[in-house]
Amino acid sequence: MRIQGKIVDIVNNKIYNGILVIDSGKIKKIEHADKEFTNYILPGLVDSHVHIESSMLTPSQFSKLVVPRGTVAVVTDPHEIANVMGVDGVDYMIEDARHTPLKCFFGAPSCVPATAFETSGGLINAEEVDNLLQREDIWFLSEMMNFPGVINRDNEVWRKIKSAHKAGKRIDGHAPGVVGEELKKYAAAGISSDHECMTVQEALDKIKNGITVQIREGSAAKNFEALWPLFNTQPDDIMLCTDDSHPDEIINKGHIDKIIRLGLAKGIDLFKLLRAAILKPIVHYNLPVGMLREGDPADFIVVDTLTNFKVLETYIDGVKVFGEEKLMFDVPLSAPINNFNIKPINADLIKVPYKSGKKIRVIEAAEGDLFTKEKHYAPTNTDGYIASNTKDDVLKIVVLNRYKQSPPVLGFINNIGLKEGAIACSVAHDSHNLIAVGVRDEDIVKALNQIITHKGGIAYSAGTDADCLPLEVAGLMTAKAGDEVARTYQKLNKKAQQMGSRLQAPFMTLSFMSLLVIPQLKIGDKGLFDVDTFSFTNLYVE
Repeated sequence: MRIQGKIVDIVNNKIYNGILVIDSGKIKKIEHADKEFTNYILPGLVDSHVHIESSMLTPSQFSKLVVPRGTVAVVTDPHEIANVMGVDGVDYMIEDARHTPLKCFFGAPSCVPATAFETSGGLINAEEVDNLLQREDIWFLSEMMNFPGVINRDNEVWRKIKSAHKAGKRIDGHAPGVVGEELKKYAAAGISSDHECMTVQEALDKIKNGITVQIREGSAAKNFEALWPLFNTQPDDIMLCTDDSHPDEIINKGHIDKIIRLGLAKGIDLFKLLRAAILKPIVHYNLPVGMLREGDPADFIVVDTLTNFKVLETYIDGVKVFGEEKLMFDVPLSAPINNFNIKPINADLIKVPYKSGKKIRVIEAAEGDLFTKEKHYAPTNTDGYIASNTKDDVLKIVVLNRYKQSPPVLGFINNIGLKEGAIACSVAHDSHNLIAVGVRDEDIVKALNQIITHKGGIAYSAGTDADCLPLEVAGLMTAKAGDEVARTYQKLNKKAQQMGSRLQAPFMTLSFMSLLVIPQLKIGDKGLFDVDTFSFTNLYVE
């Protein structure tokens, strides 16, 4: 097979007219051509850090969305499903991914559960991590979110780190806001990457300590605008990633190609963008993915121009998997697995007593940011209870254990913006219990009970108006087609905004409010949690 066009050589930083000669899935030869071509041929794009589960799609269905966007490989951490299903969940993802041409490189989840302060459905201890890292289908130790455990040399954490070193595999990091001496200790453990930088200075500190920074642009967390100057100062120390993206984001805006277009609009040099999107992750993780060289796997894309960056064709291992604006592969339907063991609840269970003279702690959320703040608020007495206050935008938030019948944990949150109704989801990082926020208790319970009935999903309720997107695979994903899921998700998202939410991705933002490893104040199934002190705190301010 021969493919002709303008060859974009990201290794030698040059562009020339050429012809690819492809044989047995590899680039046998690259011939220079005298003819002038219009289309551009460049290596396929690589997402250096993504949780496929956050797309709400199985790996096979996820691939059908990203391959048309020019993504040929993803470095993926299956810790979402692992927190629900343990090693069985990891195996499910690997097996499902075998049915797609997309090259999926899975890591061994390092923090299942993410902390000991919440209930998860799965547990992967140091021994199981060691076993996973010895497997050829496991490529790295996934993000080490327990940075206090690394810094304070927790025995279990360090057993996992040593297993990665013994296996000769990379260790991904997750250290939001960690600086100074603590950062030095964290990096000295061999942590090789971090996708949680919020500022250029934080990124520079991590790079100085030998950590490669992943510039993230997902659905909820968007750091490109803050970090893009790194392309001018540290182009060899950065990679691109999406981390968490919902299907509508991928369909409407793109995947890694979206970030490249953002960079081109900033005037960033094309080769710097492409090296971060392709060369750096391939070299960093030692991936068997082609970089458009003779002898490489024939993983490449054809784009219209280097300004529009519209993907016309995608090839993986020499096979055309996307072209003429259509997919050229299909995938079988995945059989669901799950871990969901509770019954519907009633509104009496989520009443919060009013205590005279007592202020309460409120989670302060922010658009496009996983970090939260703690604010103190003086609630009003509503028949002896504390109710949501839409005027002050202080709404009730509920977390409910989905693995066993337990009392719900109750708190309050600011900046969700609902004026009526409630939203809920079984995607609640990282243990994936149920989480809901709303105005009226009846709506909160109704939204939760829809999810309980379906054993997973995202839902809303506003009086007699209610709907749910079922997520039958571990309460996180569905085997339905991505465009169908995107339409339903957009409908639910739009409804949340019609009910008053000002957030672009209210369900995704809500799903991170129980992530107990991102400062400052969060809520889990065991209580309100102060991430700064890594301990539970009281709803009422003493």
